Amino acid sequence: MHKLLRLLAAAGSLLSASAAPALAQLPAASSAAPSPTVPGLAVLKLQPGASLAAVEATLRQLGAAGVAQKYPKAQAPSPERPGSVELRTIYQFSYPTALPLAKVRQALLATGAVAYVEPLYQRAPLYQPNDPGADSTGTNPALTQYYLKNIQAYRGWDLSRGDSTVVIGISDTGTRFTHEDLRGQLKHNYADPIDGRDNDNDGYVDNFQGWDLADNDNNPTAEAPYGGHGVLVAGCVVARPDNGKGLAGVGFNCRYLPLKVYPSTAGGVFGGYESVVYGADHGCRIINLSWGGTGGKSQYEQDIINYAALNKDVLVVAAAGNANAELDFYPASYDNVVSVAGVSPTDRQVLTYSYRVALSAPGDFILTTEASNDSSYIPVAGSSFAAPIVAGAAGLVRSKYPQLSAAQVAAVLRRTTDDIYSLPGNTALVGKLGTGRLNVRRALALGPNQTAVRVLSQRLSRPRLLPADTARLTLTIQNLLQPVQGLTLSVSSLTPQLSVSGGATLGSLATSATATVPLQLSVAAGTPAGTRAVLRCRFTASGDYQDDQYVVLELNPDYVVLTANDLHLTVTSRGNLGYDGTDNQIGASITYRNSPNLLSEGGLLVATGPAKVMDHLRSAPLYTTDADFLTRQPIRMVAETPARQQAAGAFQDSLPSLSRGRTLGIRVRQRAWAWSAPATDRDYAIVEYTVRNVSADTLRPLHAGLFMDWDLPGDAGHNVANWDSTRYLGYVADAVRPTVFAGLRLLQPTARPAVRYYAINNAAGPTAPLSFADGFSSAEKFLTLNSGTRQNRAGGTVGSDVSHVLGAALGRLAPNDSVTVAFAVVAAPTLAQLQAAADAAQIRYQQVLPTRAPAAALTWQVYPNPTTGQVRVILPIAAAERQAELLDALGRSVGHWPVPATTNDLNLGRISPGVYSLRIRSDAGWQVQRVVLQR
Repeated sequence: MHKLLRLLAAAGSLLSASAAPALAQLPAASSAAPSPTVPGLAVLKLQPGASLAAVEATLRQLGAAGVAQKYPKAQAPSPERPGSVELRTIYQFSYPTALPLAKVRQALLATGAVAYVEPLYQRAPLYQPNDPGADSTGTNPALTQYYLKNIQAYRGWDLSRGDSTVVIGISDTGTRFTHEDLRGQLKHNYADPIDGRDNDNDGYVDNFQGWDLADNDNNPTAEAPYGGHGVLVAGCVVARPDNGKGLAGVGFNCRYLPLKVYPSTAGGVFGGYESVVYGADHGCRIINLSWGGTGGKSQYEQDIINYAALNKDVLVVAAAGNANAELDFYPASYDNVVSVAGVSPTDRQVLTYSYRVALSAPGDFILTTEASNDSSYIPVAGSSFAAPIVAGAAGLVRSKYPQLSAAQVAAVLRRTTDDIYSLPGNTALVGKLGTGRLNVRRALALGPNQTAVRVLSQRLSRPRLLPADTARLTLTIQNLLQPVQGLTLSVSSLTPQLSVSGGATLGSLATSATATVPLQLSVAAGTPAGTRAVLRCRFTASGDYQDDQYVVLELNPDYVVLTANDLHLTVTSRGNLGYDGTDNQIGASITYRNSPNLLSEGGLLVATGPAKVMDHLRSAPLYTTDADFLTRQPIRMVAETPARQQAAGAFQDSLPSLSRGRTLGIRVRQRAWAWSAPATDRDYAIVEYTVRNVSADTLRPLHAGLFMDWDLPGDAGHNVANWDSTRYLGYVADAVRPTVFAGLRLLQPTARPAVRYYAINNAAGPTAPLSFADGFSSAEKFLTLNSGTRQNRAGGTVGSDVSHVLGAALGRLAPNDSVTVAFAVVAAPTLAQLQAAADAAQIRYQQVLPTRAPAAALTWQVYPNPTTGQVRVILPIAAAERQAELLDALGRSVGHWPVPATTNDLNLGRISPGVYSLRIRSDAGWQVQRVVLQR
């Protein structure tokens, strides 16, 4: 112990000179930055009963390789374990790094054989060192394991000291086998001694003392570059008690299994979720995950958690995060995870909090084992160390009450905490630090002899909750512990924009029994985009039982989907179409007549030069995204009738003075429309962007356009892009068997625009003028906007993976001036129908979206309409000089007639059938009506 005291006396220098360099290379997991993904590697899951053949064929076409069943030995789901999942239909594959995963996902989902396609996230270890020298109170908690007293571990050990048969998996950076406080605490696999053979036939050779899931070998020793984070975590759980050295882990006699998940070799890759499956399949009763990240919520990762928790009855404990903020953090925020928040020595909130937290534990000044030598110890801080304290307590509970399931153990831990919400600083966080701070003694003393009812799952009657929506929310609840009498559930909304009605008087509920409770939800009409709504579910029962649980719902997600006709278009708040930037989990793409998703990425480009391109699209280098546009007014529906939908919003970049000249200083008002009738309007939607210069300088030369990366069936790798110059229409179709055509038309209400069109072969090599092999640079984006229409075809004769940019050169834009550019997004079964839809969109734009609003409307009628050749025009007053003009879909004049009287007959018999605009000049300007000429 004298070595420990000398070390602690110099703790400040150790943290700065020893611990910090060893862990300085760890990715920062305490911020809210999204987790990175593994380049060129992804997983897919087959639909139940689907064949792999079509998937393999599509992957070959994409240039993907290495398709392999990821968990061939996983346990099958069992009807006796509701919610258990199938992992044997999950496959891992590699794909060309120049190919966006969004396109891979799109192609695979189009086969109909795939449930999901997801990247593999690289979740970072949670480490946040704390210098005890900063403690100015004179009593340094880092010199002792103060937290054992806080959580009443000493008194708890009087009731249970754990059992060596209870194994706690430590999924982390590895271990130090020879540390004096970890020796003897390891769980060995005696069925597979180190002899070069797979003696137990589990697919792992010589996995005698854990496994390195990152490098796929049998050496889970903590090594550079990630260092000894796993040693710190292991000490909190299983530091050997009663050996006269160092510390005592909370789990006391429980054993640990090291599962190394961070690579030590160049070929290694993060193996966190693989470690969860490995630990579940190799006897772990608890698995601790002191790593994670924000963003990238994944169904694949949720499946892995469900497999461990439901198929294998493993208690999964995870750190809630180290940001001093409220946020969702994964894996802690997944279902069936015990999420643990870290609190200070005085039980104050200091780290991440959320309604997903199950309970709290000490996470500051945690004295634990350290990896630099066999007798080193160090005080550390972070939820990384709060989680294993709870994992150790779970090991004690599972030892004393082996009959309890993982869900029941979690219930015991939640129900026996100490209330910490009355403390200053915590009062405003009710429900966001879980049920309170861990109390080991109470958990062991009360065990299953208490009431614990929980919301097991939830189901919404509609996929999105939009403003003015009503929906049904069905809660499934379960009684986890002793039978309950007089049970009631009341539900209230903590969010003004959401109201809820319903609840239940459930009466008696036996242990493990479930019940369903329907609720009616109502969303307020003016709900802002991206509102997070919270429902409080309060359970009460006989015996003074009361327990709260919280359900979080997203209202008015930050995009709208126009669904008035056969083309369904997603419009986001930052200038994207289809999806929000490169995140194709936010949005619903573009579909046509219930087709597969047609667009993998799309959005607005505004530029003045090769280094001044503003967008929210893929960038260079690979796997990066430009985030130039910021939401100013979230996109939302502003008018919705049976015949028309309209959405509006606004976004902007930064002022050049705030970005060292890297931005333009523009504000963009966006609007979008879709019509359900007549039939000629069912194949398109219109998007319009009004760009205002809010900078102090004239923008010149200003360009604006839309980038669209289409993936059309039947094979997105055999698409071709073409240009119809008479209509300003760029379109894409399958080169061999086209079943749907899709594209963009540039809409102009007045003069002919300086049109720009650029067709892109996405598979072009690095020597091409534009190559996605190294990303999509600003210079390449400007090239597409500044090359006229010379590059107007892509895909050749057999097709390729293609995209295109359609836009216009808009000239000069003085400060505070604005300019408008508009497009029709069109789709149709044939090229002729696509062209007709593009023509109809042009006429509709001229008719109802004039560039200048009339001073006074001229009330006039045209009938019959449609007509076979003769129409009658009725005007409110006569005017001798008045003329009518008929324009075709390209804006060309095809006929003039005098209309001097109140009733005028026009003969259109010599004009070809089609859709036309009939316009009459009045004092208020041009008044337009659409005329359909049939034969």
